[in-house]
Amino acid sequence: MILNFPFITMVLVTIIGLCIILFRKNLLKVIMGISLIESAMNLFIVALDFKEGGIAPIFTLAPLEPGVEPAAAASAMVLPVPQALCLTSIVIAVATGALMLSFAMLIYRKYGTLDISKIRRLNG
Repeated sequence: MILNFPFITMVLVTIIGLCIILFRKNLLKVIMGISLIESAMNLFIVALDFKEGGIAPIFTLAPLEPGVEPAAAASAMVLPVPQALCLTSIVIAVATGALMLSFAMLIYRKYGTLDISKIRRLNG
């Protein structure tokens, strides 16, 4: 059960983010819901890559004991690709979050509200 905890958490955070996006009318809350979903996907990537007793994928940190082949030490390392993918996803999330917040500021300046239903009715 404890091994499934990150996956259960990811599903719950994704459902909370979807509920916020679908049922909230405030544009800032919708942006927060999108951010929650992005964070849940990062948790999913990290949870998939988890390896019990794994070491960082830096070959200088690989424990080389006498009589242990480098291939065996390399098999104890975690894959670096999901870590790089997660870092890239974080950078993209920051950029899209800043863009969404700047759009929200422009919408507030133009319409004077962040309520999605009122913005749709104004049509101008």
